[in-house]
Amino acid sequence: MPGAFADPEVAQTGCGPIEYSLTGSGAPVVMVMHGGMGGYDQARVILGNWLDENEYRFLCPSRPGYLGTPLDSGRSMEEQADLFAALLDHLGIDKVAVVTVSAGGPPGYVFALRHPERVWALIAIDSVSGYYALPETTGAAEKMLFTTTFGQKLANIFEKISPASYLKELFTSTGYFTKNQLQDHIDYVLGNKDALDFVHAFMNTMYPYDKREAGTENDMSIYRTYTRLPLEGIGCPALIIHGTHDADVKFYDGVYAYESIKGAERHWIEYGSHVCFWMNRNSLLAQRRAVEFLSAHKQ
Repeated sequence: MPGAFADPEVAQTGCGPIEYSLTGSGAPVVMVMHGGMGGYDQARVILGNWLDENEYRFLCPSRPGYLGTPLDSGRSMEEQADLFAALLDHLGIDKVAVVTVSAGGPPGYVFALRHPERVWALIAIDSVSGYYALPETTGAAEKMLFTTTFGQKLANIFEKISPASYLKELFTSTGYFTKNQLQDHIDYVLGNKDALDFVHAFMNTMYPYDKREAGTENDMSIYRTYTRLPLEGIGCPALIIHGTHDADVKFYDGVYAYESIKGAERHWIEYGSHVCFWMNRNSLLAQRRAVEFLSAHKQ
């Protein structure tokens, strides 16, 4: 992805080893909790080019079970939260803003609950806030394309040969759309270079799947045991961003977070799918809101 680069290191902490990248030259630090099938590379792509590396430093860890961070470094979300605090200690970083996406919601929320003194702001983008299982829109073809290494190889070829068909599969599995709404989303992305760059980069941060499978399976097994996280205990400034038509992490996950966190702000993306923060006609508006929120609270 043009302008997005991350070179990982491994920190040996008291909670175990953790892979991370730290880029940028700004003073405030933004730490990203990546989603399922991700890693430090996905965390960096999540920030794309909408946040300025001249104003912030980007801390992008691979959560346990993803890429170079062993699952034994933190199976539970509480253990993961303590691992992130240990990483901050290792790097000499006092406080961070936390940006969570999708399955990165629980570890980010729990980090803010367990280590409130380390968080100066929280942005949750289409993030899990309680029970989660694979969406009903995910069929056999989508599972094969996105959750197997062989399928991802095919998807990579598929995306290059027929981007419109690939986008149709992507939006069908991540949004509740009519036929016309689906086509409008496809047309928008095909006509927008930044959105196309994001699609290509994001897809590459889920490959190879076998290096990300342990973390993904661990997330799924834990999230199926949840009802709702006790988000009322979060005291930092919070901005909840969610697509109204998200078929993966449902809209009510965002509504619950907004209503539970005292003083939280919200930004709903109309007709937004699970990837609406980057691939929607209102993406720039949502990204601008996120930048303004961080600017207003940065420490």
